[in-house]
Amino acid sequence: MGEAVNRSAEPSELPRIKDMKIGSVPEVLRAGLRDFMRAPAFGIFFSGFYVFGGIVLWAVFSSRGEEWWLFPFILGFPLLAPFAAIGLYEVSRRLEAGEPLMWREVIACCMAQKDRQLPSMAMVILLMFMFWVFVAHTTFALFMGTQALTNISNSFETLLMPNGFVMLAVGSAIGGLFAVVLFSFTVVGLPLLLDREVDFISAIITSVQAVLANPASMLIWAATIAGLLFLGMVPLFLGLFVVLPLLGHASWHMYRALTE
Repeated sequence: MGEAVNRSAEPSELPRIKDMKIGSVPEVLRAGLRDFMRAPAFGIFFSGFYVFGGIVLWAVFSSRGEEWWLFPFILGFPLLAPFAAIGLYEVSRRLEAGEPLMWREVIACCMAQKDRQLPSMAMVILLMFMFWVFVAHTTFALFMGTQALTNISNSFETLLMPNGFVMLAVGSAIGGLFAVVLFSFTVVGLPLLLDREVDFISAIITSVQAVLANPASMLIWAATIAGLLFLGMVPLFLGLFVVLPLLGHASWHMYRALTE
């Protein structure tokens, strides 16, 4: 644990991947909820950036009568959600190690990541999200045509047309594929970058190995994340004040459950 505190420049040994029981997923969620209840202010603070961002996007699109463009961002939100977890990882790490929770030190830890490998991982996540938005727009144009871009601004009935159903199905499938790939990169990769001094490529490889070694558990965990995130976004993104801290803290415990 000292590596996470000292931020030593010396390379760390990669952790060994463990086999995880399917029944561990509820245990991980309970551990995440326990951390959130022990330090709720941190969870609300870090999730606030995403709630505020979602409300701003909704307000902008609504003012232009283009609420439908929220769909690509909502479907792509699981790609960006791991960013919110960095500070929460540090909070859970400190609770686990019995270290004091001080705002100055937690924020300093988050800021210190700019000099480590996290920016490289962040670039991978952002590029995938931007590419997903481009693919979503292209899919819409291919199935609905340019005329629908005008019609749907006034009525969602356009989406109920046969082409609309197909477009939503194809777009959701493609978005799901993006989410699965990025989930495989980050489920262990992001907390590993915080916990140890490793390069982001090694972190991604280790994360993918963990997913491949525990496919059933990871499928359940990915579905749990997606389901809770979508539920959290339904009431004008306000549910994310609870969902993001819960998943952020739980993700740290998932990392611990998957690695030695």
